[in-house]
Amino acid sequence: MPAGASYVYLNYGVHWLLNFLVRGGREDGFVLIRALEPTRGIEEMTRRRNMTTLKNLCSGPGKLTRALGIDGAFHGRNLFSDPGASLRHPSAAPNVQACTRVGITRSADLPWRFVAADSQFLSVPADRSL
Repeated sequence: MPAGASYVYLNYGVHWLLNFLVRGGREDGFVLIRALEPTRGIEEMTRRRNMTTLKNLCSGPGKLTRALGIDGAFHGRNLFSDPGASLRHPSAAPNVQACTRVGITRSADLPWRFVAADSQFLSVPADRSL
């Protein structure tokens, strides 16, 4: 599959998780999307999540997929170029910060979590020590 293809799977039989395929030769892999700042479609997202707190609407990988209505049917789609999707890069690049990963025990110290610095929409605040 090309770079940008989605890899969507059911985690522990509970939450769908959204990943994107990245290509770079030996560096091929996936990036888990853990959170996002909702800017459009908020009414639909709040209905799907049955909540109204914007800050917590998509602040975790399972929350995000539920709010966006993403399930296994999205596996393999390129949500950056698919006309039926609207996942886009922001017009202004955020100040990106590397920090330690969350929700894992192996290699948790590796700075492989990249966040928009000072974002209020993260599942866990960024670690300022890196």
